[in-house]
Amino acid sequence: MTHRPLFKTLAIAVTVGSLALATHAQARELRMAPGVPPAHPAYDPMFTEFAERLEEKTDGGLTGTLLGTEVANIGNMRNAIRSGLVEAGLFLPAYFPADLPEINLVGDLAFLGTTPHAMGAAVTEYIVTCAECQAELRELGIVYSSSHASDLYRILSTEPVRSLDDLRGLRMRVGGPQYSRWAESVGLTPATMSVGETYESLSQGVIEGTIASIADIISFRLDDVLNYVTDIELGTFHSTISHAIGQRTWETLSAEEREAMIHASVEASAAITQRWGYEMADEAREIAAESGIELLEPEQDLLDAIPVFLEEDLVYAAEQAESRYGVEDAESKIERFQALVDKWTEIVEETGDDPEAVAEAMKREIWSDVDFAAYGS
Repeated sequence: MTHRPLFKTLAIAVTVGSLALATHAQARELRMAPGVPPAHPAYDPMFTEFAERLEEKTDGGLTGTLLGTEVANIGNMRNAIRSGLVEAGLFLPAYFPADLPEINLVGDLAFLGTTPHAMGAAVTEYIVTCAECQAELRELGIVYSSSHASDLYRILSTEPVRSLDDLRGLRMRVGGPQYSRWAESVGLTPATMSVGETYESLSQGVIEGTIASIADIISFRLDDVLNYVTDIELGTFHSTISHAIGQRTWETLSAEEREAMIHASVEASAAITQRWGYEMADEAREIAAESGIELLEPEQDLLDAIPVFLEEDLVYAAEQAESRYGVEDAESKIERFQALVDKWTEIVEETGDDPEAVAEAMKREIWSDVDFAAYGS
């Protein structure tokens, strides 16, 4: 285990030297797992900034070492956290629908997303104030910190897609249940696979496209295997727990350390949302143009299919949550989430695309009244 030196020069005075050694001995290095490659924004800035800000907020008391995907990836993150191998890791509830039906009820509502920062904040407030969600996480041995959101999803494909007719019969990767339902409603064949498998599946012709963030062109080097991007807004991916903290680790922290960890997570979540939801999306468009990937405008029939689907699907999502997973009063929970989306959309209109301002608003609106001595216990 390595630590950053407390002093750049050797302390000569015995008392100062003793103090330095005592402080150094108290520092704790946490095992953190982004679960994705370094090119992905969940690695940098989400986990790099989380580790840096946590160290700053605890005066070096808590630091972090980032584990690679060969140790823990998105698919095995649940077991990695439960076993204690990972103490804080990126956790995607959408990968575990049976374990987290309360959280996935709102995480599944991708098409409600129109503003990335608003969606990350709305999900965070919903889960923090949802007793059923907190109970689900306790069963998994996870303490919730914050959530982030992607840019608005597009259609990335090897075949041109402008209309509903162009979609029919194509096979595309989808990133969640609502995207699967939308795909089926427009005649697509949805393919469920890890995002890390997208490049190979496209290159081998297993799929003709992916419903995904345009930033995946950067994160997963898709510019080599794509020909088209259909510029249609298909909501955000926000079924995320940015830094899922292992229960055993959480219980060893003081209330002050817990608050520092949550605040570091909130700031890092705002940073990744800014990077993924705004900056990388713009950069990916430039790369697409340089790589000869054609940007296509959708025809009206494809645009019209979205609000029709969403209206029907909100009813279906509530019914499915109740009948399949036993979620009670799902309709009112969806309505509460919609109200939070509206609330945070207004707040983000005031703050603008300023991640620091969004983070401060989240601390004020969500975390200011939380008792960190009791939270997560």
